[in-house]
Amino acid sequence: MFDKIKRFIKHPFILQFRDPRAIGVAVFGVIAVLVTWSGIKSIQSNYDLQKQISQLSQENQVKELENKNLDLQNQYLNTDQFLELSARKQFGLAAPGEKVLIVPKNVALAHTVDIADPNAVAPKKTVVQKPAYQRNFQAWMDFFLHRSTNN
Repeated sequence: MFDKIKRFIKHPFILQFRDPRAIGVAVFGVIAVLVTWSGIKSIQSNYDLQKQISQLSQENQVKELENKNLDLQNQYLNTDQFLELSARKQFGLAAPGEKVLIVPKNVALAHTVDIADPNAVAPKKTVVQKPAYQRNFQAWMDFFLHRSTNN
């Protein structure tokens, strides 16, 4: 057992670590790795902080735009035009010299046009899709014969 330890200690690879120059190089290598690691960590933290700053500045710009929009809306709500329109709508008032006509609901609705509800779902048409090679051939024929595409 001791013989193995003595052979291990006298091995040329182990003997080179007794030299002060080798110890100095090893210490220098460890310090270089630590400095590099510290630099990488600081670069990563700077990158993360820069992302945060960018995100917060974008949120700030959005909030400023919302504030400007609200200011414009408040300015509109304070105008005489808005007051006149709201008085006409809510209270049925009219400007001086105007006559208010009351039209029965059934007469007013008789002269309207039905508009399709945009929220209603239209029935979907079932389309039989051709195989890929037929669609490809048809697309090339349309291209060469200058036809418009008919999906």
